[in-house]
Amino acid sequence: MDRRGRGGSGDHQPYSLDREFEDITTVAGDLAQRHGGPVDVLGHSIGAVCVLGAAATGAPFRRIALYEPPGPQTVPHDWVERVTAMVAAGSYGRAMASFLIDVIGLAPATVASLRDSPVAHDSLDIVATTLVREAQALTTVDLDRLAQRVAQPVLLLLGTESPGWAVAITSHLIDTLADSILVSVDGHGHEGVDTDPRRVSAEVTSFLAR
Repeated sequence: MDRRGRGGSGDHQPYSLDREFEDITTVAGDLAQRHGGPVDVLGHSIGAVCVLGAAATGAPFRRIALYEPPGPQTVPHDWVERVTAMVAAGSYGRAMASFLIDVIGLAPATVASLRDSPVAHDSLDIVATTLVREAQALTTVDLDRLAQRVAQPVLLLLGTESPGWAVAITSHLIDTLADSILVSVDGHGHEGVDTDPRRVSAEVTSFLAR
């Protein structure tokens, strides 16, 4: 689904992660009603946080797959202040580059190649609308509280080349969730859903079939 401020979805103020949780719960509820039972869900990055929050508040999920949900340690306050200033100054490209290099861990050369891709301009529009507010929301999200309220089986996917925050958060979630398993995505980082979609799809499909 397109989250708030993305793709075909609209946007409303004030923003909060709780509204994102509600959005996913609404979509899952509609699908569950149409298909006659709880649904399976895959969430990546902050989308994984939103899935976790929806599950914690009663979304009708059967099984859940999460690829590296971020948390407060992902967005240090000094970085949030810097990127907020960049966006306020209209430097959306610099803000996006900082996010991809400093937070996601991509190499500068990789970011330079992405800058020249056909979708780069659309990404800047999203950065202008969502980057700062989502970063600020992550500084206070309580992943432990959410995870402790999730009873469904959860697949945690972690790239072997992912940044340290992803390793720390995922490792902690293994101990916090009631029913979870960990699968490593070898040779890939936080963007493994894009760099090796077949591998990620195969792992998710196998998990859903258990």
